[in-house]
Amino acid sequence: MAARLLLYTRTTDYRHDSLPAAVAAVRGLGRFAVEHTEDPAVLERPLDGYAAVVFLSTSGDVLTPAGRSRLARYVDAGGGFAGVHAAACTEYGWPYFGTLLGARFVRHPAHQPGRALVEDAGHPATRHLPAAWDVTDEWYDFDENPRGRVRVLLRADEASYDGGGMGADHPLAWCREQGPGGGRVFYTAFGHAADAYRDPAFLAHLDGGFAWAGRLVE
Repeated sequence: MAARLLLYTRTTDYRHDSLPAAVAAVRGLGRFAVEHTEDPAVLERPLDGYAAVVFLSTSGDVLTPAGRSRLARYVDAGGGFAGVHAAACTEYGWPYFGTLLGARFVRHPAHQPGRALVEDAGHPATRHLPAAWDVTDEWYDFDENPRGRVRVLLRADEASYDGGGMGADHPLAWCREQGPGGGRVFYTAFGHAADAYRDPAFLAHLDGGFAWAGRLVE
């Protein structure tokens, strides 16, 4: 039986046009039995049956107080969590979520081509990528550099695009552990446009990250 993945795409702020393509692409990964929802009540129920919970381009406040408590208990006890793109624009008023994810979005320049540099080629989310990966996306800047609290997988080469604001050390994808149960957390800043969800390299990046968070691979 395929591992269960809860895919959550609720938005109360900016909503990405790419969400239908993103949901279809995650369903098509093949590794998971995907349950997609935008109903916050689903996050109030027990989450133990899921290998991982994925927030994909969520925005704004998307959880009830009961949902916040349930998600925190699930991850702290060893559950998997993954955030994609605008997940970093979510739940600004809940300090736990900022710690969970590792950093919060503050700005981005225009959607444009650039280059991401692989820092950790041993992770399932990056081991298929070239050392320098050419990507067209939104190049997120964050409120702080999470290095030191996370395992950085990819960083931006700011010389390869216009408008970067974090300098030479600009993480874009990372993973970490959370809570006494060692819940696994994966985040990637990529995934703005529908085209991303037709890119085999990006889909393999998501598949590896989700599978790692759900303890299906090491």
